[in-house]
Amino acid sequence: MSSATRSATGPASSRLPFVVWVLAAGTFLLGTTEFVIAGLLPEMATDLNVSVSHAGLLITAFAVGMIVGGPTMAMATLRLPQRHTLIGALAVFALGHVVAALSTSFTVVLAARVVTALATGAFWAVGFVIATAAAGPASSTRAVGVMMGGLTLANVVGVPIGSFVGQYTGWRGPFWALAVLAALAAVFVGRFIPRTDQRAEVSVRAEVRALRQSRLWLALAAAVLIMGGVLATYTYITPLLTDRAGIPAGAVPLVLIAFGIGALGGTAIGGRLGDRRPVATAITAAAASAVTLLALIPASNSPVPAVILVFLMALTGFTVNPVVTSLAVRFAGDAPTLTSALTTSAYNTGIAAGSLAAGRALDSSLGLTGPALVGAAFAALTLLPLAALALSNATGSSRIVAQHTTGAGTGEQQAANATMTSAR
Repeated sequence: MSSATRSATGPASSRLPFVVWVLAAGTFLLGTTEFVIAGLLPEMATDLNVSVSHAGLLITAFAVGMIVGGPTMAMATLRLPQRHTLIGALAVFALGHVVAALSTSFTVVLAARVVTALATGAFWAVGFVIATAAAGPASSTRAVGVMMGGLTLANVVGVPIGSFVGQYTGWRGPFWALAVLAALAAVFVGRFIPRTDQRAEVSVRAEVRALRQSRLWLALAAAVLIMGGVLATYTYITPLLTDRAGIPAGAVPLVLIAFGIGALGGTAIGGRLGDRRPVATAITAAAASAVTLLALIPASNSPVPAVILVFLMALTGFTVNPVVTSLAVRFAGDAPTLTSALTTSAYNTGIAAGSLAAGRALDSSLGLTGPALVGAAFAALTLLPLAALALSNATGSSRIVAQHTTGAGTGEQQAANATMTSAR
């Protein structure tokens, strides 16, 4: 950690350093581009002369780009200064949106989405590492919660605004806006992310060696399952609300805003409680999420209980996210970059797997309640890796990779080791 970063935190300060909020703003921007396209698909399909289902590949391509590209880009930029990686990622992100906005070819737009996903994966991987290092051992989970809050806020604010703008300017309008905002974000990152003269001694071998940690894979498994559970239900929540709960179609966006507010609250709760009792917090939230999703099946016959449970579904499910993300980065020791990227991949894998399983359930005899049942099952399965993680922490059977930093004093080394121990 650089002296500039350490001075920004202070040993006794409860405030998060400003760089964490800058990174959260970047996460908000990148999260908006992942989800806003869902509201623009019909117009994009018409303009690019493809079917709506074919245009849906723009969403799939982005998810695949995040799953595969995040770890790949993290390793490719491993020896670059982290500040340069963030600026470069935002520059590529902006360029990708410019290319898409100028093109009339679906293939070009699809390729631009993949490139944009690669840049997004690189930003998140490095951003999580910088945020946790800047916040210090006592507030690392809270810093992750703030960064993930930016992603959640993208659903609450960014996506509705983007869809609204697209109705008046066409789908290219939001793309141009995202390109301009990304360029401005690059300027802010260059201004506020401190230059680091001393960097950790990192290598591809060290990053891969960190993956031997069994507790790391338990945290990643929990990330896959909890996101799969919540998003399995959320993906098909509209027909459940309109056809079963009897909520007018025009009121559905308000329910989705309630979901976003619940998700934002969940990331804040997980960030606050996760620094003190991470595994206990994650287990409690995952169990509550499973119960909430299961209760949604009979309660979705009535609009008021359905709306309340949609809010609670997000609140409980998203409480787990900052905890398991922070744990994964801690368990990686001195090689957190690849692990941070794999965490992002884990969430996108959960989204893909949960949505696929929910779609199959929707077409089965389970009908509209099928996705909620799938979601409850995924959330319940999240308890398995979390329980194993709790047992592993109790027995102390897993080795934490030691941190070695060029020019770092023993006091900083001990602080890093204390971060690892606090995960137990």
